[in-house]
This record gives sequence, C-alpha cells and structure tokens, in this order.
Amino acid sequence: MNATLLLHRSLRIAAAFGLSALLALDARAAGDADRGQALYQSRCAACHSIDYNGVGPAHKGVFGREAGQATGFDYSPALKASHLIWTEANLDRWLTDPEKLVPGQRMNFSVPDAKDRADLIAYLQKAATPK
Repeated sequence: MNATLLLHRSLRIAAAFGLSALLALDARAAGDADRGQALYQSRCAACHSIDYNGVGPAHKGVFGREAGQATGFDYSPALKASHLIWTEANLDRWLTDPEKLVPGQRMNFSVPDAKDRADLIAYLQKAATPK
C-alpha cells in the first residue's frame, strides 16, 4: 500500500472518530428540560416567572430578545445598554457569571454547574417560547 493511500485512510478514520466525539459531546451538552423545570422552581422562581415580572423579569419570549428591553420591567442601565441578544450561548454565559458578562447588572445569582445551566436553558427553551 502506498504512503498516500495510507495517509488518506488514516485521515478518514481520524475524522470519523472526531465527528463521533463531537456528536457525543453535543448529546451530553443538551439539557434535560424536566430537570431544568425542577431547578427553575427551586433556584429561580423566588425572583422570576415564565409569565409575570417579579423581582426579576418574566422569561416568556426570552430567546432572541434583546436583554433589558422587555416592557414592564425596570432593568438596570447596564443591561439596557448591553445590546446582548438572548441565545443559548449568551444565557449560558449569563448564568455562569452575570456580572462578568454585563458589569453593573442587578442579578447577583449564578449557576456554576454546566449541567444545571444546560438543563435550565432546555427548560426555558420549552417553557418560555410563546406558542
């Protein structure tokens, strides 16, 4: 077998393993919405609701919305000026460390565990998306 053919086969095998690893990582990163609902009730519901503003803003329609712009809630000037769009990635960054993402914001709560964040985000995707 010549060296070029061997190299091509090796590259294809490596690519297949790499793709498999990425797919497995993506599957683990996908959150559990049911577990996320329980986490939301125990960690978030004291300040937030899906449908109503409280100490924190309502989460209905959060995905794709600009941070600090939903009507009926008094957001911090920092969040209003952030021009941040709520995506999965930005919600993950926000839940990891709100103050690092938007200095001067008012939410002094974080979710350090990546699995908990993924589960909360999965729940929000399910529950907060207007039907």
